[in-house]
Amino acid sequence: MVILVLLTGFFLLDIFMGSVLIPFNEILLVLAGNSDDHTAELIIMQSRLPKAITAILAGIALPVGGLMMQTFFRNPLAGPDVLGISSGSGLLVAIVLMGAGTFGIQATMLSNIGIITASVVGGALVLLVILSLSNKVKDMVSLLLMGLMLGTAISAIISILQYFSEREALKNYMLWTFGNLSGVTWSQLVILIPLIFVTLGITWASAKYLNGLLLGDAYAQSIGISLRKTRYLLILLAAVFTGSITAFCGPVTFIGIAVPHLARMVYKTSDHFVLIPASAFIGACIMLFCDLVSQMPGYEMVLPVNSVTALLGGPFIFYIIYRSQRMNKYYF
Repeated sequence: MVILVLLTGFFLLDIFMGSVLIPFNEILLVLAGNSDDHTAELIIMQSRLPKAITAILAGIALPVGGLMMQTFFRNPLAGPDVLGISSGSGLLVAIVLMGAGTFGIQATMLSNIGIITASVVGGALVLLVILSLSNKVKDMVSLLLMGLMLGTAISAIISILQYFSEREALKNYMLWTFGNLSGVTWSQLVILIPLIFVTLGITWASAKYLNGLLLGDAYAQSIGISLRKTRYLLILLAAVFTGSITAFCGPVTFIGIAVPHLARMVYKTSDHFVLIPASAFIGACIMLFCDLVSQMPGYEMVLPVNSVTALLGGPFIFYIIYRSQRMNKYYF
């Protein structure tokens, strides 16, 4: 109940805050469809409301995707940005945004579905590489280091693309890397909303398999879980979560790692039937809060949301590492 109240409060505040002051009662009238102020209606319906909805979607997708990866690799530091998944998504998006002109493709030909597909495929390819390495490398610390090195190598390839790209394409890509919730339009949300919620429903239905994986491969097989099919399903779900948000919002860091730990701390459980919705609600609240912070109330400028999530999430990760031994019973 407290989380729902916080979510509603942050959602309304996120719509209220902005460089143009709109009375709160006018906002409620716009949301109810009874406003006569066309300027306020345009600002709220075409800018602030899509941004707030995007923040909720990012807050749902990234933490749930991070939770699946932490369970999948049985490592509390696994996440989209640590394992190089965000980098893989970013590489294919970079090829789409910066390499299209090289191959004679016009920007208008690059549909929303095409960008999402590129981002999801990029993340899935990196996850498959990490999965193949995990079958040979049993030390999870080494696996994380390999993920970081893979992300570094992908970043090097992106840098080469940047060097040879045209100025306008480079500008578009650099703006994308900052992380931006306000660039998502209603036409993109029509794709993003059902994609995220259908994937979330499949993930929650797979909670039994995630709980089984926590107890080890032998136990999972003993209760009838097909490890091969489950692993590929989790890779697909995690790639859709990470890739779809990364495609439109840029590489938003730390949320995917930090929020699942916060959910475990709050609910003191490792049951995924609880952790999946908890991570979704807490993540939505935190992303709305980060969006509020990024707007710097009283100023017209807006900070990159990626910077805000890093400032908030970085110290929390240090705290998690510090307390990992004492909290181990809630993890793996």
